[in-house]
Amino acid sequence: MDHSLVTTAFALDGYKVVKQLGLVRGITVRSRSIIGNIGAGIQTLFGGNITLYQELCERARQEAYEIMIQHAQYMGANAIIGMRYDANEVASGVTEVLAYGTAVVVEKV
Repeated sequence: MDHSLVTTAFALDGYKVVKQLGLVRGITVRSRSIIGNIGAGIQTLFGGNITLYQELCERARQEAYEIMIQHAQYMGANAIIGMRYDANEVASGVTEVLAYGTAVVVEKV
């Protein structure tokens, strides 16, 4: 799937939706290792951006996004509209990241 055809909007300029296939989602559940938590704890002592957690969050979002794309392709979609992320703490130090949207088939206008 062309990643430029994944949007948070509900329309794609230059394309028309010819078929709506339904909800697609990608989910991943992540935790930081004990070593990573210690490193992040040290970073918090100095303030600023906590890069260890930032990298974990970015990897989790990217993984959820890729799973969502695979789900859409499996359904026969060539685009996703209304794409969003959500995150919830499942347990202490364990976070679920969800990427979701509406799988559609689009054609150039």
